[in-house]
Amino acid sequence: MNNQPTAFLNYPQAIIDIGGLRHNLQQVRKLAPYSQIMAVVKADGYAHGLEGVVRSLSTEADAFAVSRLEEALMLRQAGHRYPIVLLTGVGNKEELQLAAAYHLTPVIHDVIQLDLLRQSLVTTPLAVWIKVDTGMHRLGFPPERVTEVIASLRCCQPVASIMGLMSHLANADQVEDSYTRQQLEVFNNISAPGLARSIANSAAIMTYPQAHLNWVRPGIMLYGVSPFTHCTGMDMGLKPVMTLKSCLIAIHRLCAGDKVGYGITWTCSKPTIVGVAAIGYGDGYPRHAVSGTPVLVNGYPVPLIGRVSMDMITLDLDHQPTAKVGDPVVVWGERLPVEEIAHHAATIPYELLCQVTARVPRIWNK
Repeated sequence: MNNQPTAFLNYPQAIIDIGGLRHNLQQVRKLAPYSQIMAVVKADGYAHGLEGVVRSLSTEADAFAVSRLEEALMLRQAGHRYPIVLLTGVGNKEELQLAAAYHLTPVIHDVIQLDLLRQSLVTTPLAVWIKVDTGMHRLGFPPERVTEVIASLRCCQPVASIMGLMSHLANADQVEDSYTRQQLEVFNNISAPGLARSIANSAAIMTYPQAHLNWVRPGIMLYGVSPFTHCTGMDMGLKPVMTLKSCLIAIHRLCAGDKVGYGITWTCSKPTIVGVAAIGYGDGYPRHAVSGTPVLVNGYPVPLIGRVSMDMITLDLDHQPTAKVGDPVVVWGERLPVEEIAHHAATIPYELLCQVTARVPRIWNK
């Protein structure tokens, strides 16, 4: 990628694998060969870098989806001309005017948005999706109102076309889930002749082929991460896209009884080689990662010890006695799944990816 940020070798870096991104999208194609792909790139491309993700997938995806208007505008202003869907739609007339001016496709999920369209004087008609609440109870019209909503939109001067109906599955990461089947039944029973349909997220793409329909919406799987708790993305044939790495900046030889870190939560049970790596919760590494969480030093696993600091973590290097200052440290990536780190931090991999902070440069690996 052009305009790579400056990356100082003793600071954290997020290495982004373009080939991995494209491989993962091709896995979506294999799983849903008859569906179009709306690549979900919200939250700055799950913190991988929005524009870089879109640029890398521009010849592969059929459309892109974001949550916030500013992300869509950034893509348009950077010259991207692909279809861009606003998953939460627009909230006022100014946002509607911008969506129309920049040829964005908002999702209409509330009567307030319908009223905005009815009252709007925008001169550039735009396409829209309709969000249906099939059981998640976040956004969307009740199924019984869809016919009325379609009729209302077709009478709105600012609406050039209705792309289709969209819904979201609440529990698709549970295989053979009765609630998921119930949502699919509700969605399929809605009468909307001629309109496309989209309900499959990453989990449904992988395990519910009956949910693929006209459009699928892969999110987390594009980044090589599993939506399931029982396996990793690599187990599912995906390639991790982000490798979060740093290096050792200090090494100490401590005595039995010496204590490490804030709160002195870890005590050396014997003479111990302790390494300090330049990464912490200020970079997005989870503060709640427990002692014993694996970290790779020179490609080999060593345990995290003590509490995570803002800028540093401490490691037990007894099994890497020849490690030296400057040696590479990987906290997640190809040989250390982010799903495993999420387990040790009692969270989900989505959160770990999305909380990698702006001070960590994204380095695009072709």
